[in-house]
Amino acid sequence: MWSQIQTTMKHLTVAFLLIFSAVVTNAQVLISGTVKDNRGRVIAGASIAVKGSYDGGVSDSTSRFSFKTFEKGAQVIVVSSIGYKLAEQAVTIDKDPIDVNFMLKEEVSELKAVTVTAGSFEAGDKKRAATVLSSLDVVTTGGANADISAVVKTLPGAQQVGEQEGLFVRGGAGYETKQFIDGTMVNNPFFSSVPDIAQRGRFSPFLFKGTVFSTGGYSALYGQALSSALILESVDVPERSEASLSISPIFLGAGIQKVASDKKSSWGMRYDYTNLAAYFKVVKQTPDYFTVPEYHAADANFRIKTKKGGIVKYYTTFSANRLGLRRPNIDEPSLKNAFGLKNTNWYQNLSWRENLGNGWKMNLGLSYSTDHNEILNQVQDQQNRMVATGSVWIDSTNFTLTTRADLSQLKAVFDKRLSGISVVRFGGEYLYSYNKSLYNQYSGLLPDHFKALFSEADLYITNDLAAKAGVRFEQSSIISKANIAPRLSLAYKTGRGGQMSIAYGIFYQKPENSYLNATTRFGYTKATHYIINYIRNTTLQTFRVEAFYKKYDDLVKTYPSYDNSGSGYAKGLELYWRDKKTFSGLDYWISYSYLDTKRDYLNYPQQLQPNFAADHTASLVLKRFVSSINAGFNFTYSYASRRPYYFMVKNGNKYDIADRGTTIDYHSLGFSMNYLASMGKAYGVFVLSVTNVFNQNQVFGYNYSHDGARKEAITPAAPRFIFLGLFLSWGVDRRQDAINSNL
Repeated sequence: MWSQIQTTMKHLTVAFLLIFSAVVTNAQVLISGTVKDNRGRVIAGASIAVKGSYDGGVSDSTSRFSFKTFEKGAQVIVVSSIGYKLAEQAVTIDKDPIDVNFMLKEEVSELKAVTVTAGSFEAGDKKRAATVLSSLDVVTTGGANADISAVVKTLPGAQQVGEQEGLFVRGGAGYETKQFIDGTMVNNPFFSSVPDIAQRGRFSPFLFKGTVFSTGGYSALYGQALSSALILESVDVPERSEASLSISPIFLGAGIQKVASDKKSSWGMRYDYTNLAAYFKVVKQTPDYFTVPEYHAADANFRIKTKKGGIVKYYTTFSANRLGLRRPNIDEPSLKNAFGLKNTNWYQNLSWRENLGNGWKMNLGLSYSTDHNEILNQVQDQQNRMVATGSVWIDSTNFTLTTRADLSQLKAVFDKRLSGISVVRFGGEYLYSYNKSLYNQYSGLLPDHFKALFSEADLYITNDLAAKAGVRFEQSSIISKANIAPRLSLAYKTGRGGQMSIAYGIFYQKPENSYLNATTRFGYTKATHYIINYIRNTTLQTFRVEAFYKKYDDLVKTYPSYDNSGSGYAKGLELYWRDKKTFSGLDYWISYSYLDTKRDYLNYPQQLQPNFAADHTASLVLKRFVSSINAGFNFTYSYASRRPYYFMVKNGNKYDIADRGTTIDYHSLGFSMNYLASMGKAYGVFVLSVTNVFNQNQVFGYNYSHDGARKEAITPAAPRFIFLGLFLSWGVDRRQDAINSNL
């Protein structure tokens, strides 16, 4: 009897389960479909669900998904996938299966978004840019002697000009490149000019965490540079306190950097003294130095983080230097030309970066610099006494010149984040320049009130497409002229790690003070840039190719009258390849530039290739760190094809070319070695650096006598420069920086 009851219960249970299953199955509705992006590409692994329920599924490798749900009536299907915007679609669930297809739009993010690269080499912000040059790159580039501009010359677009300071970029003169620190212009970034000897930059590479070398098409936030901008961003609060000491046969320096215990503020100072007397006794120089170059330099800084994540930074530096040299007089070899220089320079920069909330950011900058020169130029006899010969072309080189150049600048930039990572920024700047000169008994004064307004937008349409559009307005009181300069750049991602960019822009620049001293009846000089490039970047490799065309208008002419009737062009192709992957332990880069440029300016009788421009330039930089011996070996080979030179004589209302030619090709091999050591509680780096290792003959141009009967090659003061020094630090292991950078 009991067994019959058990059997009956089993049958009833099975029947109940079958009935329940049928009811449940009939209650569920199948939802299926596909998930793709707006280009029709498959998105696998996307999550699909009925909003507010636990019913959902995941898309497969073909983009399809399917799942069943108990939900009924009006519902919303939600799809999400990393890197894409959330998508929703309303449906009505009844009894029939539902097929729904989704097309997701990419979520524009800083890590994935394309960046505009036309005309710019960026370093420092590794999330957004291919790191081209770090501070350590600068100090470990063979033969560069830690000079930022010397290392920038190894990048495509820059010329190898050795007889005067400055960055000569894409057919532009040295004064057509400007340098900026934390947004404000630096008035005197190089030490004062010495005839036929290029001077190095004033600033240490370790001051900066970010570098943008723009060979053209740069941002509307910057102006007054026809060809190029070197934009430097100073470091923030350091990680830890440090003391340092530098020792070499030519200089001695010491510094301290103190970081607060909460790491929200820091202060520091440094002093350096340089004297080349001992070096010149060992390495003979072509000029006769009656005052050996001597330099004093001191700097100080403080940095404070604000409560809202901003930072206030202040930096100041003061330098004083002097030198004097003699060379044979080219018109009368029995006489000498004596040149003496005394210079003092004071620069200071205050910046404040702050988050204002609701997507707003503020960047304020205030800078002031003053530069004083005392220059004496004399014709002397063999007893080093000043003489007057009665020949105007000789005696006119007897002069004294005193100059003072002040620049004050206030700049404000405001950023507002739009949807995604798109940003609009706008602001303005005011510069007051005061330039005073006394040439023998003739004085000159050039004050200028310069105002600028600018606006710019970074628009990220998708992760693959971005645009930068801007406009700049400028007005100068000294020439009583204004201008409006539009800028536009586009970038498109072509694939993983690859992208193309194009850029267009108009750039203006005031004439140099040497011409304004003659007359202020000038307008702005003008350059219009057109750029297209392709860059492919991975973690350890960068390939870049760029073509450009630059049209010059309104260049300064000095004969037959001072005006803006000059013109010109520059066009070319540039290649860059950096590789840390192919050869184990070896970091190298190769750059090449082809330049076709001509200009009619100054006293040129027609459009000519300027004497600072070479058709072909190339550099090969090698860096190898050997961990087993804690030493780094660095080589830099630089090449430039022949540069033109001209001797012009006045003929009525024009100049004729009485002599012309080209220099020899430029070759130079630089070498440096860094040996890392520990000395008690100090971390030490021994540095040996040599320029022009093989003592190759270098000619930068020619000087002529007044009648052209005699010409002399412009060559370096010495065939090579050798540096040996020891850098000690306490608190920060600079050796580890060198090791990590080369592994």
